[in-house]
Amino acid sequence: MVMISVLVIAYNAQNTIARCIDSILNQSYAEFELIIIDDGSKDSTWQKIQEMREECEKRFVHIDFSTQENCGTCITLN
Repeated sequence: MVMISVLVIAYNAQNTIARCIDSILNQSYAEFELIIIDDGSKDSTWQKIQEMREECEKRFVHIDFSTQENCGTCITLN
């Protein structure tokens, strides 16, 4: 199987980030890598991401969760 990388950029997404991660968790394909970057959120987005870390570690081949100062989508994707 080919590994699929899923990249999520989050900014002030405390109300939607758990649903986003759940959607990815519920995919039937097995070989996933999940990369989430919190782009300097001012709300509890980073805490919500961290709350799901253990579940993600069990499900995905590799995870990389990070946070940074807000740079905007273009710079964050690079």
